[in-house]
Amino acid sequence: MTVAPVSPGFSTTVAALRLRDWHLGPGQPTLVIDQFSADDFHMVVDDRADVHINSRDGRFYLGWFPLGRPGTDGEGWKIAVTGTAKVPGYHISFDTDTPADIVAAAVARVLESSRPL
Repeated sequence: MTVAPVSPGFSTTVAALRLRDWHLGPGQPTLVIDQFSADDFHMVVDDRADVHINSRDGRFYLGWFPLGRPGTDGEGWKIAVTGTAKVPGYHISFDTDTPADIVAAAVARVLESSRPL
């Protein structure tokens, strides 16, 4: 009895897989930070070189932690919006290797959704 050898995996081509080059790496944090004006936001750089930005009303917070937020597993960015008595707030986190332009897009959308009372 003869058995045909079985090759592991599958056969394909690079074209068939449609491989992509994905944007990776932290990029430039100024893409995020430059969206905030001194008129509407306070910025503090602490002794670890972490950046903290708060809205003047205290309901918006952005933290940038280049070396990772203490007590977390590699959290590099934290966005938080405080809720009201009737509607809960929310928070968004990104790790230290998330491209800054992706974080900047999220921040831009959060800022677009706010309005003065």
